[in-house]
Amino acid sequence: MIRSSVASRDRLALDPGRAALLVIDMNVYFTSPAGRSYLPMTEPVIPNLKRLLEFWRTAGAPVIFTRHGHEGDHDLGMLGRFFSDYIRVDEPEAEIISELSPYDNETVIRKKTYDAFLGTPLSSILEEKGVDQVLVTGVLTHMCCETTARSAFCRGFEVYVAVDAMASSSEERHLGSLLSMADSVAVMMSTTEILDR
Repeated sequence: MIRSSVASRDRLALDPGRAALLVIDMNVYFTSPAGRSYLPMTEPVIPNLKRLLEFWRTAGAPVIFTRHGHEGDHDLGMLGRFFSDYIRVDEPEAEIISELSPYDNETVIRKKTYDAFLGTPLSSILEEKGVDQVLVTGVLTHMCCETTARSAFCRGFEVYVAVDAMASSSEERHLGSLLSMADSVAVMMSTTEILDR
């Protein structure tokens, strides 16, 4: 449905040798039934993320996690005015779920807003690793994932999205965001397509 609605991007091809896997905000807060903002749509996403992580790690390609969290009221910014709850960086719900635990040699970036590039070293880390592509996964599709994908595109990175390794708060928001990204900044791929290539 998404591909038939947008122009072909056949001239772009994901290459793990040039790409970093970005795992966005798979915090307990969003991805565990015990989390305050649990997203049931994350349940089928986790096995796909595990497959992608295994492939990227075996290939020796860069894996970068983001972990949303705030130190307190002073660093909430606009999110604090827009929402009534927030993830505290030192609470258990701020941790990345155990099924996707980062390895010791993998980068984990704490962020405080939707854009994983804003106020973080992400751009310089990607440049140091010599990659010019990013594969975006995680949560929430229409919030942090889409904002990060757009920010990466504006910084000159080729952007790819694993449509079944990303989740939102509803199917409508997920699909709407995927369609918007496909139309303007990212190539849509399934986990199976990525691994088969």
